[in-house]
This record gives sequence, C-alpha cells and structure tokens, in this order.
Amino acid sequence: MMKLSQLSTTFERLFLSSETKKKIEKVILYIALISFFFHLLMIYGIKYGFINFLSESELMKNPISAIYTPFSFILIYEVYLLIYYLPKSFTTYITKQYEIITLIIIRKLFKDLSAIQFSTDWFDIKGDLQFTYDLLASLILFYLIYQFQKQGRRIKRNNQSLLPRVKRFIGQKKIIAVLLVPLFFIMALLTLISWSSEISLSLNKFPSFESINNLFFDEFFTVLILVDVILLLLSFFYTDQFHKIIRNSGFIVSTILIRLSFGVSGIMSTILILVAVLFGLLIIIIHNQYEKESVLPKNT
Repeated sequence: MMKLSQLSTTFERLFLSSETKKKIEKVILYIALISFFFHLLMIYGIKYGFINFLSESELMKNPISAIYTPFSFILIYEVYLLIYYLPKSFTTYITKQYEIITLIIIRKLFKDLSAIQFSTDWFDIKGDLQFTYDLLASLILFYLIYQFQKQGRRIKRNNQSLLPRVKRFIGQKKIIAVLLVPLFFIMALLTLISWSSEISLSLNKFPSFESINNLFFDEFFTVLILVDVILLLLSFFYTDQFHKIIRNSGFIVSTILIRLSFGVSGIMSTILILVAVLFGLLIIIIHNQYEKESVLPKNT
C-alpha cells in the first residue's frame, strides 16, 4: 500500500507539478511558433509555385489561416491544464472544458476570416453566415465563462472549512489526473500519425475542414464524459447532498452536449455549445443558492 502511494506521488510530481507545467508550456509555445512559420512557408510556397502538394486545401490559400496551426497546439496545452486543475478545483476543471470549446470556435474563425466574401448578399452566403454565428457565439461564451468563474469562486470561499473531509476524494482525483496525462498525449500522437498517413495515402486530396476541426477533440470529450461519470460515482462516497449530486450530474449533461456538437455542423453545432455552457452556468448558480441557504442561521 505504501509503495502504491509513493508511486502515485512520484507520477504526480512527474506529470502534475508546477515545474512540469512550466516546461510543457514552454515546449508547446516553441512548437506553436515553429508550426506557424512552417505553415506560412507552405502557403507562400504553394502561392509562388514551389510546392504543389495540398494546393487545394482551404488552409493553404491565405496567410491568415496559418494562425490555425499554432492555435491547435495551444489547445493541446489547454487539455493539459484541464487535467492539471482536475484535482485542485472541480469548477476550474469544468471551466477549462468550456474554454477549450470556445478556443475551438475562435480557431475556426481564423480559417473563416481567410475565406470571407464581402458582398451585399452577406446573409445569403453560407460561409459568411456561419462566420457571423461563430463570432457572436464566441462573445456570448466569453461572457458565460466569466460568470461561471465568478460562481466557482463563491464555492471555494464557502467550502474552505470542508476541505479536510474531502482529502481522500482529492487523492482519488489526483490518481485519475495522473492516468489522463499520458492517455491524452498518446491520443494526440495517434491522431497526428493517423491524420498524416491519411494525407500521404490520398496524395493531394486534403481531408475536409470539418473533420480537421473535430480532429482529436471528439474523442477527447468522449473520454471526459466517462471521467465525469467516474467522479460523480466517487462523490457518492463523500456526500449525499441533493444539490451537489445535481450539480455534478448537470456538468455531465453539459459535457455530453458539447460532445454532441461535434456530430453536427452549422448553426446547430453552435447552438448546442451555447446551450451546454448556459446549462452549466445555471446549474452552478442554483447550486450556490443551495449552499447559501445551508449556511444561513435558522430562525427559531
């Protein structure tokens, strides 16, 4: 038992320490910069006829779309941060889910910016209309996440005295987080290998943009749903309070809605994402009202 505990502590220091976080951040930023300049070179190489490979891709026609590539690596870092904060704060863990899906929309905006068609028929052009939806959705999501973070800080203030009771639960979340770090990096690596082999086999035919945009993250949110369910089941060992059970269950519903957004396209995908984050916000607001009522002195 002691050896298992020591092993868990060792892996925790290896994957979830502040030093590891700083190292991963630095590596990801360097990769993001290199990938940005490489993408730019590819675009200009195709433009001036030095490269004929992937010339028909939507991501190879305008220098603005080169921002898409470094954003993809920044999203990978956000995935790591989500796991990093899992044992530390459940609300921060959920917030990171919302931040990731918002960044995916913003990443898509950079691609859409390079293909905008300025005309009087703006609302009749499908691409321009979707750009408008995504632009408005990113602003709304930004505000909803801000409100969600405010509600999350209230939970931390209210529950400071309860931390000793959930020490064992935090330990279990650390074990889950330690397992998730290598799992997600392996998933990302396998996705990259699979995507690269698909391009090499199809020669000049580039995968559709929708499949690229959903790459890795549809499987990522599927795993998150399973993680959320495990956390919900573990929480039953430490609390039977109705409002906490509903809160944790509501967050699972929110994650499922985000996952479903990858299975559809257009405005339906945007609506599902907005509903998911709004639902999570309403859940935490109602939960905090329960918490507030429980700490108020009872009238005799």
